[in-house]
Amino acid sequence: MELKRIGLRRSAGRTGICFDNAMTESFLSVLKNERVSRVTYLTREAARRDITHYIEFWYNRKRLHSAVGYRPPHEAHAEYQKLRIAA
Repeated sequence: MELKRIGLRRSAGRTGICFDNAMTESFLSVLKNERVSRVTYLTREAARRDITHYIEFWYNRKRLHSAVGYRPPHEAHAEYQKLRIAA
């Protein structure tokens, strides 16, 4: 297998096991519905800049997420780091 040859592991389980990638698929769905399908990108660089800005300044800092108690991800991550340091 090519991945093994170059020293990488698959991120998902067996074929048909959806749980490994559920959070990523959810994020990509939100990204597509909230941003990418609403904008026309003239270049790959324009798309990269816009999507990076969306993720860093809206998705991570302002958008509320049910999976982390209806808080933005950066707040949940900061709390996790504080608890980890205290332990």
